[in-house]
Amino acid sequence: SRPRRRVNSGFQAQLKLYEAMGCAVDTSSALYKRYRLEMLSQRFSEPQDLPREVFAVDPTTICQTLNTEVLYRCRKCRRALFRSSSILSHTEGMGPTAFAHKRITESARLSGNGQEKCTSYFIEPVQWMEPALLGVMEGQLLCPKCSSKLGSFSWRGDQCSCGRWVTPAFQIHKSRVDEVRTLPVGNLQTAKT
Repeated sequence: SRPRRRVNSGFQAQLKLYEAMGCAVDTSSALYKRYRLEMLSQRFSEPQDLPREVFAVDPTTICQTLNTEVLYRCRKCRRALFRSSSILSHTEGMGPTAFAHKRITESARLSGNGQEKCTSYFIEPVQWMEPALLGVMEGQLLCPKCSSKLGSFSWRGDQCSCGRWVTPAFQIHKSRVDEVRTLPVGNLQTAKT
């Protein structure tokens, strides 16, 4: 009955997330994964012991069960890195002008026509990343097989090329990976006449 009493904003955010997931806790949902990573980034000043469930399963340790899922491989050595279910989407930002307080080049200003696209994938951490992530707040992500640079990570967040700030950021550059789609085997259907 106190007029200044309000519902906790964190609890309201959890309720909105619950509603967006269809009033069920779906741990495989990209929304849930993003929320879980944001909570971890706020809790740890330097992540030493991350819960095992934070890491997506390394695609080299399991066989693919869904024919519709896309696999992403290192462009240099072809090692499987992550699956499409590990990609955490974000709403597109306003391009380079979104971070005008930073120095941006004149060419970036001129190309700011509002049609910037994301040049990176922001993903959930995968098991092969664990040694690089523990004990540090940011660094490079290297291929576990050939050590070529794939991208970077930052628990504090990073800017996407579209202008959106993503926190935490596990960023893989699209130019460093190949998309591999599997064809369904044995599902040939005859045309109905």
